[in-house]
Amino acid sequence: MSVVHRLTAGWLVDHLSFINQCGYEICDSFAYPGSVTLNTSVTSTRDCHATSTFAATSSSRDGPIPGPGDAIEREGKPAKTRYLFREEFFDVSKPHIAAAPEEQLWQGCPEVSLTEVKANSNREEHREGTKSGVGDSVASARKKRKRKCVFNQGELDALEYHSKVRKLIWEGTLHLVQEGLKSGFLHRTTTELSCRKNVVPGHIGCGLAELCEMAKQFPAVNESDHQAAHVLDDETSIPEQDLLSCVTENSSNCAKIVVLMGQKYLVPPKSSFLLSDISCLQPLLNYKKKYDVIVIDPPWENKSVKRSNRYSYLSSWQIKQIPVPALAAPNCLVVTWVTNRQKHLRFVKDELYPHWSVKTLAEWHWVKITRAGEFVLPLDSLHKKPYEVLVLGRVQGNVKEALRKSEDVLPIPEHKLIVSIPCSLHSHKPPLTDNILKWPIESS
Repeated sequence: MSVVHRLTAGWLVDHLSFINQCGYEICDSFAYPGSVTLNTSVTSTRDCHATSTFAATSSSRDGPIPGPGDAIEREGKPAKTRYLFREEFFDVSKPHIAAAPEEQLWQGCPEVSLTEVKANSNREEHREGTKSGVGDSVASARKKRKRKCVFNQGELDALEYHSKVRKLIWEGTLHLVQEGLKSGFLHRTTTELSCRKNVVPGHIGCGLAELCEMAKQFPAVNESDHQAAHVLDDETSIPEQDLLSCVTENSSNCAKIVVLMGQKYLVPPKSSFLLSDISCLQPLLNYKKKYDVIVIDPPWENKSVKRSNRYSYLSSWQIKQIPVPALAAPNCLVVTWVTNRQKHLRFVKDELYPHWSVKTLAEWHWVKITRAGEFVLPLDSLHKKPYEVLVLGRVQGNVKEALRKSEDVLPIPEHKLIVSIPCSLHSHKPPLTDNILKWPIESS
């Protein structure tokens, strides 16, 4: 279970534990002896710089886990190689920007007006601007003073939204963090924090984005002559054209390794994927499966992305082209990750979901904390918040079919928090399996 604590406000989640419980074990002849590091198959195509995120140890079905280099077969029993996600990617021990003492989580949640939230944001701006050298700090401080009382409409909209959800986030997070401290999952003082000497590996080139671009150059496949899915067996190398022209499926109870452009990727058991961007989704439609839950994490347009050119973003028009209605089962739950820019939130609720015949049900928040239980950023920061938004909705399809299935569908709560230590890899979101997907079961 990835859920460490469950309260009325939401869940305290262990993202690392969830990954390691997904069954990343290679069985029998598919096992690689010794210590191995691999890329993960779930690396986002937006993050073109994947890292070696898994470390491997060999083990038999029964008995203790041996060290690297042990034989992969003992006493006639087939061996497994188990892969564990590197802990240092979740080693967030300090906030990225420290909050002022009166703004820390432990001080309670004072009632503040929108004007006071603006003032808190300006103080945070000043602290951030004075972190650099003396000359830079003077120039930065002048800039901050120059625009202290000048907020554009987008910033005013964001501040107004923040003032509405601030108390819910502060109080709910505090209660969940307190439970985490009691159980020992979180550690308040730095002396209790483990001193890890491991250094997060440097970024290496990842070919997933290049593969997606390559797929666009391949000639169109005759659908009548081509299989809808490629089922993985014991081969590790798959022709890229086969992988890009259909859904790849691992129907076994063990993880499988695929080699793409010279890099190894782990595919979890009982899973399938399409390596593509949204311009080439026809193979997914040919797969002819309907889904009860669809989670979407679009690469939203923003100034930072434009400046850094880190990944390509999608326009609103392009996001609307995702064929959600064709992929959704009756009463399908649609979950969309949204940045804190109000323009994007309004687009999802007022334009995108109606376009897909999805009714908005709730807004939940993912709150990012350190291992000491602090917000990773000041809650009232103007530029970046320690939380992100999930918009939950349900597909409104055929009336008769929807009514027939709606008897088994329980209402989604209007607000919940998912509190977790974030992964340091770019844009890796927390698991939703043990809260959203299991909500009806736990509520019945």
